[in-house]
Amino acid sequence: MPHLTSKALAMDRNSAKELGMGRAAVTEVAPLYNAAAERFDARRTRFGGEEAYLARMLEGRSAECVSVLDLGCGTGRPIADFFMTKGCAVTGVDAAPAMIAICRERFPLATWVEDDMRSLALGRRFDAIVAWDSFFHLTRDDQRAMFPVFGEQAASGAMLLFTSGPAAGEATGDLFGEPLYHASLDAEEYRALLQANGFGVVVHRVEDPACGGHTVWLARKEA
Repeated sequence: MPHLTSKALAMDRNSAKELGMGRAAVTEVAPLYNAAAERFDARRTRFGGEEAYLARMLEGRSAECVSVLDLGCGTGRPIADFFMTKGCAVTGVDAAPAMIAICRERFPLATWVEDDMRSLALGRRFDAIVAWDSFFHLTRDDQRAMFPVFGEQAASGAMLLFTSGPAAGEATGDLFGEPLYHASLDAEEYRALLQANGFGVVVHRVEDPACGGHTVWLARKEA
């Protein structure tokens, strides 16, 4: 599925006017994913290299005791499914009702919440939080505001995994031919935001070739 790369950032800076894609038209992505839920589900069935990062979130823990919050869970495959097969208790959140409907039918024993991650307040804390290929659809200001939300949902020692761009900027991808907004802060700002909200960086890999070119952040909530 689409993710944010150096090439995409450069193209959008140089060619946004030629592409004719206004920023306002691509900022809200939930309706796009909602309309494309079945096609997305048919495509998003296999891992694209992220499995090693997911496994690392469980290192040194009994998976049966780990609660996982999957932000932008899509239709539950493969990420939420990975954690469920390990015995974790999964709560998936997505703003697209059609995605959540598929999750509820496919995985009825998990908890599925139709909500916007930006205003999420579940009243509990989790041992692991994942925002893979979802967090980077937020505007840069909304991304900044998400770090207190991460902190409020994270238990002591919780692992946080998310993807970003390799550098600060905005880019327009596509979802089955529809314009799809992405944004990123720079690495120094992400580090500062993580630190300010009680997280220490465990791994930061820029355009990891073993993971389809994703830029990956793995952090731990400090005691």
